Amino acid sequence: MTATIIDGTQIAQQMRVEVAAKVQLLEQRHGVTPGLAVVLVGDNAASASYVRSKERACQEVGIHTETFHLTKEATQAEVMELVDQLNKDRRYHGILTQLPFPPQIAETSVIRSLNPAKDVDGLHPYNVGLLTMGEPRFIPATPYGIQQLLIRTDNEPSGKHVVVCGRSNLVGKPLAVLLAQKLEGANATVTICHTGTRDLAFFTRQADILVAAVGRPRVITADMVKPGAVVIDVGINRMEDSSRRQGYRLVGDVDYDAVKEVAGAITPVPGGVGPMTVAMLLVNTLKAAELAQAEGGM
Repeated sequence: MTATIIDGTQIAQQMRVEVAAKVQLLEQRHGVTPGLAVVLVGDNAASASYVRSKERACQEVGIHTETFHLTKEATQAEVMELVDQLNKDRRYHGILTQLPFPPQIAETSVIRSLNPAKDVDGLHPYNVGLLTMGEPRFIPATPYGIQQLLIRTDNEPSGKHVVVCGRSNLVGKPLAVLLAQKLEGANATVTICHTGTRDLAFFTRQADILVAAVGRPRVITADMVKPGAVVIDVGINRMEDSSRRQGYRLVGDVDYDAVKEVAGAITPVPGGVGPMTVAMLLVNTLKAAELAQAEGGM
């Protein structure tokens, strides 16, 4: 058996078309153009690349975006002052703080200084609390994208056993909370595995839906996957490859070539979860603008 490939690029493009139509409708009916401000600190190459891809995506769907780039020597006070200004700027309905920040910047303090109504990454404690209560306003983009991948490929989580490998605040924890909710597109039994889990394979072999968000290349092997399971690979790892022009290639947390012969469906890397993360940022920015307009704020 060879797994069905879950094409995140294609599904993300479908979602961009949907967002673009809603952006146009918001402009026509209310004269409101959704705006996204991106805070980029330092010269991290990966962060700069991610920001460029988000800028292109915003432009494609008609969302106004601007990147505020501070040098790697920026102080905590400078970053906090910028966020305060953006909190008050009515042109921007969403604020994205591109992580990681340089070591002198306390990321938690910056995130907590965001206006929760503009926190389109869903990382502010207020929004985390709403998600936990089953009343989400902004769902973190990667978990949200994973949920949409499952729904839009007829792999509904309801009644399934989902095993999440990883407990980060960006992916593992919010995904587990999201899929365990008694809500449409959720209602799953969720197990979280992490570095303290003994006999990881014991748990992964029970999964109807297995999510790998470990940050280590090819840690999930074929013998760890139940035949027919849906495998979602969140990992993006660089591995040296002299045959490639750039000297490396991207691989996931799953041993893709071997696991695709066991799984029922699988996401590739690249082209799986990554494009969905960007698409859901657009969805959240649009939602922020819609909520602001409904509340008479912007």
